[in-house]
Amino acid sequence: MLQFGYTILYVQDVVKTIEFYENAFGLKRAFIADTAEFGQLDTGGTSLAFATIELISHEIPGGFIAGSSKQQPLGMEVAFTTTDVDAAFQTALKAGATEVSRPAVKPWGQTVAYVRDLNGFLVELCTPIG
Repeated sequence: MLQFGYTILYVQDVVKTIEFYENAFGLKRAFIADTAEFGQLDTGGTSLAFATIELISHEIPGGFIAGSSKQQPLGMEVAFTTTDVDAAFQTALKAGATEVSRPAVKPWGQTVAYVRDLNGFLVELCTPIG
């Protein structure tokens, strides 16, 4: 049986990205490799990791589409739950996130907002479901 282990986002600068996630979303650093090519945040049950674009480019024949704040976001997101989406949204903006959509209550009752991180990745801030 498979178990979800972690998500890795490929970025230009792992240290800068981890510092951003610490400031914008209050996450704790698990570690950063001595080479600064890889690092992880402690998010609870799984890890959110970052690796340099250069590190992974050797592993993916034919290349890949890297996240970019200058282009439309990729068709994926990282989501964080919180009981206070408004406060989390404001904290993220103050730390340098880019506003995508302000907090709004959805028809199913969940409050949801979107920002983009410094690499252009979508981050959802939402209340827990159920």
